[in-house]
Amino acid sequence: MNTRKILVTGGAGFIGTNLVNELKSRGHEVTALDLYNTDREDYIRGDVRNYRQLEKVFDQHKFDYVYHLAAEYGRWNGEDYYENLWQTNVMGTKHILRLQEKLKFRMIFFSSAEVYGDYEGIMSEDVMINNPIKDTYQMNDYAITKWAGELMCMNSAKMFGTQTVRVRPVNCYGPHEHYNPYRGFIPKFIYHALFNKPYTVFKGHKRIIDYVEDTARTFANIVDNFIPGEAYNVGGRQEWERDIKEYSDLILRAVGRDETLVTYKEAEPFTTKIKTMDFSKSVWDLKHDPKYPPEEGIKRTVEWMKWYYRI
Repeated sequence: MNTRKILVTGGAGFIGTNLVNELKSRGHEVTALDLYNTDREDYIRGDVRNYRQLEKVFDQHKFDYVYHLAAEYGRWNGEDYYENLWQTNVMGTKHILRLQEKLKFRMIFFSSAEVYGDYEGIMSEDVMINNPIKDTYQMNDYAITKWAGELMCMNSAKMFGTQTVRVRPVNCYGPHEHYNPYRGFIPKFIYHALFNKPYTVFKGHKRIIDYVEDTARTFANIVDNFIPGEAYNVGGRQEWERDIKEYSDLILRAVGRDETLVTYKEAEPFTTKIKTMDFSKSVWDLKHDPKYPPEEGIKRTVEWMKWYYRI
């Protein structure tokens, strides 16, 4: 295997931390960049919203690949803090693209399955190109910024010959994802169950979740079969699709709580009800092969959160 020099923006975040560990385990030279002050090795503090800070990093290092994960995450986070969302997800991506156009590194851009909006058919990657906008209308600012990022990547490739692969993760969860109110439903439910706090489950939503170690392996495989211009859905197995209530039930059993913690409400507004994903392209090109079904992944995540919160 050829050793590559790789930068991971957002490398101290949830997926970023797992991806950095996976890439390093394969012998790559990996540098993480993020907002935080940490004592981690091979780490640079930097804000993708600030071009000067990024330019300094690229002046001092030469990278073969950049995994661009740095982003403000979440639908309601994007509504409450839309300035941060647009500055990070759009301007931050534009800064990275400007440097890519100059330096010609290859990039893996992290979009989201949210770009499909409330599309009612099978969400294959070409839907975003072949279908009219009304089919994939994005229902929140987070989704809009992610699609804007993809459009900028495609435009840069056309105008400047940059080489980028776009990935659309689907409900990734697992270790290194600590709780905050804007996180996905898996860490939110686990945190509330661990601390015996009530939480709400919205009925009528189905999801496929993907354990982060499975996801990180697939993302790391991209450098071994990098096909410029491609986009990939990355998530769990189709047969693992569950109603969100079923995930809540799994979490309650893993933590040892009962349903008295849960309030059930009708479908959440401005939120996709069912995501029926097609993962065949990532299976074919990237050897995507999820190992951990929800039952096992949730147990592992509960154990990590117990450790993290010293329970």
